Amino acid sequence: MATEVKPATKFQVPDWHMSNYSIATNAERQRDASHYIRQTGRWLRNETDSHTKWTQHDNTTRLANRSDDIDDWKQRLELTKAQLDEEIRKLKADKELCEQALEAKALPLDVANENLTLRDGRKDIDLVDDDVEKQLKKEVEVIEGAKAALQQKCSEAFEQMCLLEEARQQACRDLQDKNIALDIDREQTALTEDDPEICFHPNPTRTPKGSVTPQEWDEYSRYNKARADAEMKASKALREAIHATIAQTTNDIEAQRQATEFAFRKRIHDMERAKDEDEWQKQNTEEEIKDMEDDIKRLEEAIRAKNNPLKLAMTRLENRTCRPNVELCRDNAQYGLVNEVHEIQATIDALKQKLAESNHALTGLQNNLHRINADLALKNNSLALDTDCMQVRQKLLDSGDQPMASKSKYMTAA
Repeated sequence: MATEVKPATKFQVPDWHMSNYSIATNAERQRDASHYIRQTGRWLRNETDSHTKWTQHDNTTRLANRSDDIDDWKQRLELTKAQLDEEIRKLKADKELCEQALEAKALPLDVANENLTLRDGRKDIDLVDDDVEKQLKKEVEVIEGAKAALQQKCSEAFEQMCLLEEARQQACRDLQDKNIALDIDREQTALTEDDPEICFHPNPTRTPKGSVTPQEWDEYSRYNKARADAEMKASKALREAIHATIAQTTNDIEAQRQATEFAFRKRIHDMERAKDEDEWQKQNTEEEIKDMEDDIKRLEEAIRAKNNPLKLAMTRLENRTCRPNVELCRDNAQYGLVNEVHEIQATIDALKQKLAESNHALTGLQNNLHRINADLALKNNSLALDTDCMQVRQKLLDSGDQPMASKSKYMTAA
């Protein structure tokens, strides 16, 4: 059975022309829009490509400049570190020199104290607070003052070395950070678009925690360098002060040593003169004692020699009393014999008086001789002590190999 076909809609010719015009117009408009888009796309592609390359170039340059800045600070910090190392070495050497100078003061102090101890062995009147004693005490004071000054410088040097070490550690940390940052920035400068290590990263534009401004970065390194420079300047001043203190204390001790030894020599000279005087007085006193003893013997002999003449005169007088009666006359012979007895007795009394005076004078001479001998023993003891002190002080001029005099000769009693 045949199917009936519905006839298609019929358009008018103007509609057909209008449809053709619309298609052509739309196609042209779309082509124009597409052309504009293509042109602007090409311009944008070229512009963004150029801008990206220039931005990349600028940042590469900035990285290179930043690397140069870091490298500049790195070199300055390396120089500062080298200077710190050298200054620490010098300060350490000067500190050791100061410690050696301090240690060297032990010998002069021991010698001075030993001299004072030795001189305490003087006895009686020789135990005087003379110029030697004063100079020795002053020498001890000068040496102890020198030790205190040197000890102070050693302590200051130790503290300054700690400060230098702190400044060095700070510079080393800064230098270590600079090396790491320099390696990183140089690696980033060397990176290219074709490098296989490049990739996308999440949130790379974040500000890392602990970031600082370029001014803070520069001030940090400047502070480290300024601190190192200040500590090195202080260290140089301290080293100069150490050398000045060593020289000053050495000169002071040497000047005092010479003053003390001059006082020793003068005292020994005075002591030798006093000893010579004692020996001269001893010799004269002993001679005088000998002469006095001889005269006493003569006086005693003279007194004994008067006994017989006195006996004779007394016997004559006694026998003449036997004359009888008127013959018992007080004649010239009687008066002469009486006068003779009185004269002999007066002579004997005068001789005995002189003998007593002579014995008294002899006792005085003997007592004085004993005093002279005692004083001479004191002088010998003091002279031996001062001589031994000078031998002990020889240690200050040489290695001290000269043996000390034996103390066995010192007096054990006054």
